[in-house]
Amino acid sequence: MSYALVTGAAKGIGKHMAIELAQRNYSLLLTDVDEANLRNTAAEIRTKYRLDVQEFVQDLSHPAAAGKLKEWTALYHNRLTVVVNNAGFGLSDPFEVLAIDEQLGIIDVNIKAQLAITHAFLPVLKAFPKSYLLNVCSTTAYQPVPYLAVYAASKAFVLSFNRSLHHELRHTTVSHSYLSPGSTDTDFVVRARIKPHTLKTAERFNMHPGEVAKIAVRGLFKGKEEIVPGFLNQLNAVLPKFFPVSFVRRIAGSIYEPKPEKPDTVPALGSY
Repeated sequence: MSYALVTGAAKGIGKHMAIELAQRNYSLLLTDVDEANLRNTAAEIRTKYRLDVQEFVQDLSHPAAAGKLKEWTALYHNRLTVVVNNAGFGLSDPFEVLAIDEQLGIIDVNIKAQLAITHAFLPVLKAFPKSYLLNVCSTTAYQPVPYLAVYAASKAFVLSFNRSLHHELRHTTVSHSYLSPGSTDTDFVVRARIKPHTLKTAERFNMHPGEVAKIAVRGLFKGKEEIVPGFLNQLNAVLPKFFPVSFVRRIAGSIYEPKPEKPDTVPALGSY
C-alpha cells in the first residue's frame, strides 16, 4: 500500500487532490491548520474509499513545521511515494495597509514551508524506484499584481525555484511537477479578503477545484513539468511576456485595486 502526503488538504484544491489520489488507491497523510475541515475531509475519504487516512493539524508558518511533519510521517516513509505541497495563502490590499506580520506569514507558508518540506522529503522520495513530487504555484507568478503584491511575489519565487529544481531532479527517480492554478472556487478569497468587485471579475473565469485537482494529478503521473489548468489560465501564463511590464501591471492593478462597493454587492465564491 502506497501513501501520499498532501498539505493544505482540509478543503479546496488540496482536498480534491487528496480525493484524486484516493481514487488511485493511495492511502493518505493529510495536514492543514484548519482542524475541523481537516477532520471532516479525512473522515469523508476514509468512509468512501476504505483507505487508511491519517490527519495532522499543523500551522506551516511555524519554523519547525517541516521537521514535525517529517517526524509524524516517519512510520510511513517506506511507503510514501507521493508528496503534494499545496498549502498557501494570500492577502489583498495595499502593501502599506496590510500588517507586516501577516505579509511575512505569506512568505513563511508559500516559500519557506514549501522549500523546507521539499528538502525534508526528497531523500524519502528518492528511496523508491519511482516517486512523485507536486509543488503548487499560481498564475499570479507570471506577472506583478499590485494589491496582491506579496502573494504574487511569493509565487514568482516558487515558480523560479521549481523550474530550477526540475532540472536538478531530472536524473533521479523523482518525477517532479508544479501546478499554477488560476481563479478557482475555493475559500482562498475569504482569507485573502478579496474585494467584491474583484470577485465579480474572477467568477467569470473560475474553475471548480475538483477539475483543477483532476488535471493536476493526471499531469503529475504523466510526468508533466509545468501544469497550468484551463485554456484561459494558459493564456494568462504566456501573454504577459509579450507586453510591457507597465501595461501588465496596470491591468492587474485595476482588477485588485480597492474600490467603494455598492451596499447590495454580493461576493462570489472565490479564487485560488
